[in-house]
Amino acid sequence: MKKVDITTTVLQYDSIDEFDKETQSLIQKSKDAVKNAYAPYSKFKVGAAILLKNGEIITGTNQENAAYPSGLCAERVAMFYANSKYPNVPVMSIAISSFTNNHFAEVPTPPCGACRQVLLESETRFETPIKIIMVSENKITVVENAKSLLPLNFEESMLEG
Repeated sequence: MKKVDITTTVLQYDSIDEFDKETQSLIQKSKDAVKNAYAPYSKFKVGAAILLKNGEIITGTNQENAAYPSGLCAERVAMFYANSKYPNVPVMSIAISSFTNNHFAEVPTPPCGACRQVLLESETRFETPIKIIMVSENKITVVENAKSLLPLNFEESMLEG
């Protein structure tokens, strides 16, 4: 037996002011996007804002459905739209904000497993790391790439057998 340790580095910030203007704008757009979320069942609204290499910012929100599996997370809504509209432009970063009980979440909300896999696919597709910025009421958590959130991931080479 061989033991393998996997380590993820997480950066924590106390204020949006600790970021450059471009990242501050991205964070603010993710917070603004929660207003458009459709979450009548969970009341947990999520907004995502994606910065593309060409400077475009694409937003998305979670979209729930009474048949729960039919809904979609904000991260995937934004990512799929970005990849549809700009199929040859890498994603540089994504900011994710969540809102519930009339205020932004107290702790940063990370992407679910399905969203992590989608982010990783885009990261692999363009050979460009995607910075993940998770925003809460009083804290911002950052990881430098999607692979850090999903170190034991499913990838193309596994399809070859």
